[in-house]
Amino acid sequence: MIKLFGIPRSRSLRVSWTLEELQLDWQYRHINFANGDGKDAEFLAVNPCAKVPALRDGDMCLSESAAIVLYLAEKYGDGALLPVPGTAEAATHHKWVSYIISELEQPLWTIGKHKFALPEALRQQSMFAVAKWEFDKAAAIAESWVPESGYLLGERFSAADILLAHTLLWATRFEQDIPPKLVAYRDRVTARPAMQRGLDKEIAASQ
Repeated sequence: MIKLFGIPRSRSLRVSWTLEELQLDWQYRHINFANGDGKDAEFLAVNPCAKVPALRDGDMCLSESAAIVLYLAEKYGDGALLPVPGTAEAATHHKWVSYIISELEQPLWTIGKHKFALPEALRQQSMFAVAKWEFDKAAAIAESWVPESGYLLGERFSAADILLAHTLLWATRFEQDIPPKLVAYRDRVTARPAMQRGLDKEIAASQ
């Protein structure tokens, strides 16, 4: 049985969404750090860093949301969510995954750290302006790359779409300015039923 440890709407939603796209059987464990779940032995056995998301698939344990999404697509996708290795499509997919994680998401996590993740004494109000500048620059480049319709690889939905659409949802929650083509992309991709199913399962498990 696959078990996902997470918090609703956090990076764990990327994994929940992927699991639903692949129509896998899985369980969700809500990690409430405020209630001490971060010190739970079962959770720490899966990810000693005590961060979400974390995944247990049989005897295999994995952390880092992008790595988990790619692992699930490779193991269970049977050709879905990933392009054929070595093709131009695969190269484009690699580019998107790298850009989303290292450039587009990074300033959003800076906002998150200085809003709630870091100890209060280390949070710096000045970092919000820095993060906004970085996000605006990264979003403008993504806006120039994203297609007018369909998905990042044309009509083929991929793991990169899950990562990008979720990152844009995160940007929305952090009240960042998102260029219009990215807004349209976010709305059409997050309308996929699997995303809502994943989110519903996360919310139900947290109540």
